[in-house]
Amino acid sequence: MLKKIIVTTVIAIAVSSCASDGTMTRSEKGAIIGGLAGAVIGKNTSNHDDKRAVIGGALGAAIGAGIGSYMDKQEEVLRQQTAGTGIEVERQGNNIVLNMPDNITFDSNSSQIKPQAFTALNNLASTLSQFNKTHIIIAGHTDSQGSSDYNQRLSERRAYSVRNYLIDQGVEAYRMRAIGYGETRPIASNDTEYGRAKNRRVEITLQAIEQ
Repeated sequence: MLKKIIVTTVIAIAVSSCASDGTMTRSEKGAIIGGLAGAVIGKNTSNHDDKRAVIGGALGAAIGAGIGSYMDKQEEVLRQQTAGTGIEVERQGNNIVLNMPDNITFDSNSSQIKPQAFTALNNLASTLSQFNKTHIIIAGHTDSQGSSDYNQRLSERRAYSVRNYLIDQGVEAYRMRAIGYGETRPIASNDTEYGRAKNRRVEITLQAIEQ
């Protein structure tokens, strides 16, 4: 019985969510995922009442769609504000990741933010204040040149520099966490200058606060 309820709920959500061209937006996908999760959770809160699965599915769908739509709007604003700055915006599910290469933000071996990065960071702070239902993870990364201990400390200092700058621009400190990964999470080969330049970065991940 439960399986039939869950399947029916998810199919109904999927049919109502599909765009006219047969594709789905992220918010519509979120509705389906949320509906399925809500149905399972709803059922698990009761041993006897399958109605809770249906109620949970409906609530989960609404939450999933709402989160996806909220992050869609934030992504659109961020892409507009970062256009031409060299900052990359990537969507990962309901998370938004901003990739800030160090040649834009920092001088070599420095954790002091370059003045030319202020405008982009000011725009980012404005958007983060506007869309305040997000957690913000600021992660520093380096290439493998030099000692691992030095790279670890440098990545931490850079992450905290960005965090402190955003705080100064009015973004709430409690929403942000700064962390350094040093050279441990490369996204390209450290054997070439191009690869090392890709690895020297600060990534800002925006995660929706699920109400």
